[in-house]
Amino acid sequence: MNLLLNIAWFIFGGFFLAAGYFLFGILACLLVVTIPAGVASFRMANYALAPFGRTVVQKKGGGSGLSAVTNVIWFLIAGLWLAIGHITTAAAQAITIIGIPLAIANVKMIPVTCFPFGKEIVPSDRIPFGYEPMVKL
Repeated sequence: MNLLLNIAWFIFGGFFLAAGYFLFGILACLLVVTIPAGVASFRMANYALAPFGRTVVQKKGGGSGLSAVTNVIWFLIAGLWLAIGHITTAAAQAITIIGIPLAIANVKMIPVTCFPFGKEIVPSDRIPFGYEPMVKL
């Protein structure tokens, strides 16, 4: 089922969302100081290509002050715009009955889109012991 959902996701919006993340990743890697934001953006681009069957979990020690500051900067520069892309795509997908699960997945991705630092993307069937899923698709 995850394969079918990922194929539909890719065709009906996942490619364009991943392209947005990839574009922000390239822009972020232009400066040495923002390379961690570029890496986070590339990680999210990979997640946006095929989110079903994967889960977002909080990293051990991921709630540090540095993650919080970086998340605020990320939100102002890229997260807000990427979240708007998710909302727009979700609205377009929700028009059809088949697109409703994709729209729900799009909305579930918004929190990790806005604040990606301190989070890790793992396969849903291999969540490490003691980790609580934040976004499960």
